[in-house]
Amino acid sequence: MRVIKTLITSALLSSSMSFAEGMNEMWGETTVKLRAENAERGQLFDEGNYAMFIHWGLYSNFGNKVDGKTYYRIGEWIMNPRMANIPPEEYKKQAKAFDPVNFDAMEIVKLAKDAGMKYIVITAKHHDGSAMFHSKADSFNIVDATSWGRDPMRELADACKQEGIGLGFYYSHNQDWTFPGGTNGPTVDAEGNPATFEDYFKKKCLPEVTQLVTEYGQIELIWFDTPGGMPKEHVEQLVSVVREHQPNALVSGRAGHNLGDYQTLGDMEVPHHNVEGMWESVDTTNDSWAYAWYDENWKSPHKVLHRLISCVGRGGTYMLNVGPDGTGAIPERAQESLKKVGEWIQKYPQVVYNVEGSPWGHALPWGDVTKKDKSLFLTVLDWPTSGKLYLPGVKTKLSSASFLGGEDNTSLNYEENGGWVIIDIPKIAPESIASVIQLDFPAEPEVETTYAVDPNRGTEIYAQFAEAKNAKIT
Repeated sequence: MRVIKTLITSALLSSSMSFAEGMNEMWGETTVKLRAENAERGQLFDEGNYAMFIHWGLYSNFGNKVDGKTYYRIGEWIMNPRMANIPPEEYKKQAKAFDPVNFDAMEIVKLAKDAGMKYIVITAKHHDGSAMFHSKADSFNIVDATSWGRDPMRELADACKQEGIGLGFYYSHNQDWTFPGGTNGPTVDAEGNPATFEDYFKKKCLPEVTQLVTEYGQIELIWFDTPGGMPKEHVEQLVSVVREHQPNALVSGRAGHNLGDYQTLGDMEVPHHNVEGMWESVDTTNDSWAYAWYDENWKSPHKVLHRLISCVGRGGTYMLNVGPDGTGAIPERAQESLKKVGEWIQKYPQVVYNVEGSPWGHALPWGDVTKKDKSLFLTVLDWPTSGKLYLPGVKTKLSSASFLGGEDNTSLNYEENGGWVIIDIPKIAPESIASVIQLDFPAEPEVETTYAVDPNRGTEIYAQFAEAKNAKIT
């Protein structure tokens, strides 16, 4: 008799929260419309499901090292008092040393495209206040304050348009550590007069956002961040400017006051159960968002794919960050993981794009599931060596099971037994990173969402979804 072991995760230890032409032909109009110039409002977000986030700015030149001392926190906060505590005027002087000779907008866009990502969101201005475009409102910008003298946002906009990739801008609308009146910034202006948030908003924030949505072509998304106590009327005004000039653009949920178009989860959070509505998870290829010289904790291609499929399987979008260094180059190991995952997506686009989340509402012990009409796509990330793959609680009779990949899909034998579908599989996975099995049904598949104990691996049940009695789940 097989001994079945179920793992119940304790409350104390609960987990923290260019396609191939053949694929284009197979997906037809749907795939074509996922190019930015043909996409409807929100389509790249809602159907593309995968995007590139870029944190790059003056802080990237430090790489988390100031005056010989390394600071082990996220790189874009290097000037903050909790890190190197660099005074605003001193920080501005560092712009003279910023010379990103290796920045190549087309290379970045082609990397995103090869990775299978449908749009890019880049830090046009982070909390440090340095505008990574030719700002008309503040001389502290990459064109006027550096000897490099180029506008990388312009170059990215041109490259994205050429390659059919969407472009979005991150803009820190509340915090500004170098402009007078910005939250956590100077409280007096250059003449020593008191500066208010209203000064910052009218003189810098609103004009810069207006410039971004009027001078860089079609924008897919404006990604506001850390609204804090920003007055609602200011957020409303920013959203109104976006709506007026970029009616097809989405506004991130972090705009504040529930004025965004979708929900952004906590940083690096991949939920365990399906989430309703439009939402995204933002993650990064290592530990820091911006470049940090010491951070070599790179996510493997398998881990990136796992987290991508987990987000899509929960019904959401996955935006994965890269942090170019001070020269503008994206670290090689980050590129390698993105390209490997992109090669996989080129083979299996129907698993990622324009699909619904798993009908089970949670991951399964061996991987995850996405759904399209009457088909389920099983992405097997942890291959069972028993020769059997167990699928619990299937209420709809199955028509067929087959491997995806290659010119001809290979049919698989299976049995249906008391709600279980048991699929015969080889003991060695056909794909090194993850294999995919397609299940077809004569009608929309219905499943029982209750957790079941997998005979191969047991089943992990998270304490956060339990009902606590005489205890507190933390």
